[in-house]
Amino acid sequence: MIPSAPFLCFITDDAFPPVEMSKKALGGGAHMIQLRHKSASGEELYQWSVEIRELCRRHGAIFIVNDRVDIAIAAKADGVHLGQQDFPASAARNLLGPDKIIGISVCSAAEAVEAEKAGADYVGFGHIFPTASKEKNSPPKGPEAIAGIRKASSLPLVAIGGISRQNVQEVVHAGASGVAVIAAISRSPDPEEAVRNLLDALQTPL
Repeated sequence: MIPSAPFLCFITDDAFPPVEMSKKALGGGAHMIQLRHKSASGEELYQWSVEIRELCRRHGAIFIVNDRVDIAIAAKADGVHLGQQDFPASAARNLLGPDKIIGISVCSAAEAVEAEKAGADYVGFGHIFPTASKEKNSPPKGPEAIAGIRKASSLPLVAIGGISRQNVQEVVHAGASGVAVIAAISRSPDPEEAVRNLLDALQTPL
């Protein structure tokens, strides 16, 4: 089960140690951790996954592995997050079983509909605001685009891309169930405090 809305997911940053950063994010109250590291070996991903899984269980949080269904299974993660070009969601469901979480990144209402048909538990949608965390080939979608995805699919929507304490309320007000954050936490001088500040803003109505 994904956390109750509105929730905060921290996605690990390749530039920082994932276990240490996850520990700080959880200390601040993050509800979900997604391990994402494109250049790491399978051995590294597995070891980090085992450690982060245990941290998440201690904090009552959800642990998701990006892309790697095999790592998620081996490390007994709570689920996986898949991109449009990653392992097919229907095949991931067959391997993971009915109780694990599957999130799918979408960029359009049509992709959200397909994700729901494939058995996803939530969709990740973005990028909402300008972001330097990942190279993008398209302009920001803006929070107003969230309504179109919510209309097309009943799945919980996790917004991503340039989300900060200053704009997180706009995203939730637009209909997001949760937010996924990288730089606003990992690049902060105090990541734990950054999480607390995001959560305060997340739970304060406009």
